[in-house]
Amino acid sequence: MKAFLHNTWKHRAHVVMALPVFLILFFIMYVPMAGLVMAFKNFNYADGIWKSPWNGIENFKFLLASKATFIQITRNTVLYYLLFTIVGTFLNVTLAIMIDKLVFKKLAKTMQTLMIIPVFISYAAVQFIVYAFISSDTGIINHTFGSSTKFYSAVNLWPIILLVVKIWKDTGYGSVLYMSVLAGIDSELYEAADIDGANSWQKITNITIPSLIPMITVMLLLSVGSVMHSDTGLFYQVTRNSGILYETTQVIDSYVLNAIFKNSNFGFVAATSFFQSIVGLLLMLFANTTVRKIAPENALF
Repeated sequence: MKAFLHNTWKHRAHVVMALPVFLILFFIMYVPMAGLVMAFKNFNYADGIWKSPWNGIENFKFLLASKATFIQITRNTVLYYLLFTIVGTFLNVTLAIMIDKLVFKKLAKTMQTLMIIPVFISYAAVQFIVYAFISSDTGIINHTFGSSTKFYSAVNLWPIILLVVKIWKDTGYGSVLYMSVLAGIDSELYEAADIDGANSWQKITNITIPSLIPMITVMLLLSVGSVMHSDTGLFYQVTRNSGILYETTQVIDSYVLNAIFKNSNFGFVAATSFFQSIVGLLLMLFANTTVRKIAPENALF
């Protein structure tokens, strides 16, 4: 403790600089965690969080009550995570490399700016953009191809639609992180490769991609903790919460949101969030341990 206090005083300037961020994280991320106690209570507004009666694991039983529904939403959540992560990572890396290799750097900067714009558009607006394309009556796709596909009742088409929307919205922003890594690669490596007679593809596979692997690993490890979470705006607003599409579009977060609107059971919501967080934590620890054994330098801790 004495050494800790001495070191803290020695670096007091840095401590003061970090204090605002620490306080923000503490009050926004950690203090609200006390509300997880609702997961084990029969919450009611009259008694509040702390005086509401305990009900053990009844809220968790409610989550598991409908076995078929629970399996379906869990399956959808995990499969969409895998789909978005695999395709998204591939496209982020590919796009970053393509822009980095552009000869016209001004064009590259313009493209980078344009690709980032979609991330700032809320899903409340995105749902109308999607509707403009796939509406059965006035949709651009049906009018262009002379078809009459009813997309909002075509269950099997929505994994593709959601993937396209996700890629359009997030790929440009996701590639920026990898572009920052590419900007830091020592140019002498490429010069040495040129001297050795390496072509463009060989330089990408032997220099560029290996340099990106640490960042790819870190991003994957960080995303594993959110494997049980989904973008509510994407699955609730873009699909317009259509019950017909639940088979392929309902995930845990959208299921919980529907439950709130129907019965305001906040104990159930807390129990679900607790379940998602615990599963995400365990998966992240497992993934980090695996990476630490294979490539210690790429592990988070």
